Amino acid sequence: MNWSNWIYLGVGISLGIIFRHFFGRSSNVLSSSFPVAPLAQEDMPTISQQLQQTQLAYQMAREMSQFKAGFLARTTHELRSPLSGLIGLHQLILSDLCEDPAEEREFIAQAHERTLKLLKLMDEILSVARMEHGTNKLDIQPRPLAQVLQEVHNLTYMLAANRNFPLQLLPADPEIYVLTDYLWLRQILISLIDTAITQMEEGSICISSSTLPTNNFVNIWLDVPTHAIPWSEPIDLIKSEDQLTQIDQGNAVLSPGMRLLMNQTLIEVMGGKLEILPSTIAKETSVQVTRLQISIPLVIPEAELL
Repeated sequence: MNWSNWIYLGVGISLGIIFRHFFGRSSNVLSSSFPVAPLAQEDMPTISQQLQQTQLAYQMAREMSQFKAGFLARTTHELRSPLSGLIGLHQLILSDLCEDPAEEREFIAQAHERTLKLLKLMDEILSVARMEHGTNKLDIQPRPLAQVLQEVHNLTYMLAANRNFPLQLLPADPEIYVLTDYLWLRQILISLIDTAITQMEEGSICISSSTLPTNNFVNIWLDVPTHAIPWSEPIDLIKSEDQLTQIDQGNAVLSPGMRLLMNQTLIEVMGGKLEILPSTIAKETSVQVTRLQISIPLVIPEAELL
């Protein structure tokens, strides 16, 4: 190494020491000018709760995304079960396995009944698809929320009482109006309550509502036992197994997951949103409760707009 290289090396080391000293002082000045406030202990539960809600919201968004992504597969699965029952009945008849004409006529009658049930399922799915596509128009009008909830309670109260499940309605403000299709909103609420009752083993259901001054939506809350909520279903619903000889599929009904998807789709068409909030423990029954939240546009009186 000649003398010029030694000079360059010395200059580089000197510049490095100067820059290090300068940036070190700048860092200290910035740190002293903008101190970071320590996190208060009382803020920890709030942050933890917000994180939990965010995680749950992400989970539900992912579930709903899977529901919608697999709509064709899910619809095929829903219709495949009653179709299998029909094929099984026809196979018994065509294979001359009936003991007498009376039994053959009974199988034909069962096949006819299941065909009608299958047609009803197809009509339900097609109706929601037409609503989402815009082919069928909704009758969106201002409606009193208290009246809607009272009618829902009247139509579902006995269904819950017959299974010894308390159904409570907290009265809504009679001055609150929502912008919705009255018949469809009522049907969605009845469907959600009916699905919860059929899935329940214990607990109760509570219907309530809430509004926020800074939000142009009304929240309708359904507090139901967590085990009655169809959290998720397998997305790969088309199976290769053929059980065509089974004829014990008389109850052709949509699955809870499919009904949840249809209700969520209808709420979105009406400009609202269906969410599942974090679960809690009910003090009265010590049962884990999950809240279904339906957000519907709030009708703002004209006097408030002036």
